[in-house]
Amino acid sequence: MSKERILAICVHNGGRSQMVEEYLRSFGGDLFDVESAGLEPGEIDPVVAALLKEDGIDISTKKTRSVFDLHRTGARFDYVIAVCSPDAYERCPVFPAEKKRLAWPFADPKEIPGSFEQRLELVRPIRDGIRDRVQAFVERYRKTRAAE
Repeated sequence: MSKERILAICVHNGGRSQMVEEYLRSFGGDLFDVESAGLEPGEIDPVVAALLKEDGIDISTKKTRSVFDLHRTGARFDYVIAVCSPDAYERCPVFPAEKKRLAWPFADPKEIPGSFEQRLELVRPIRDGIRDRVQAFVERYRKTRAAE
């Protein structure tokens, strides 16, 4: 059976969508081909990179991508997961052959103020929430697939 294609979207592709991409790959790499992109690509958030590193995931060399560049190439995805605010979610383009668009709103780590150490503590719950959400999605998907 072929892998489902998933695109994770957030505003800057520097935090939330990167986490979703990496956790999907970690928990469901046998099931999914995963990419991430942003509406206004920026830089990888160093706090997010450090928090993913705590889970053994290294994104230090990754670059951000534009969702609109992917759209122009005709990329096709089965699932599009928007981890941005509902306002930003409405600006996401519709990709051909989507089975489902999911909205998983999480606070933007980039908007969390403070020193690096303070931000680590404040962004860690966002990371944990995203990891838990992805893990639950993968578990439900596996159960559904096994029942088919």
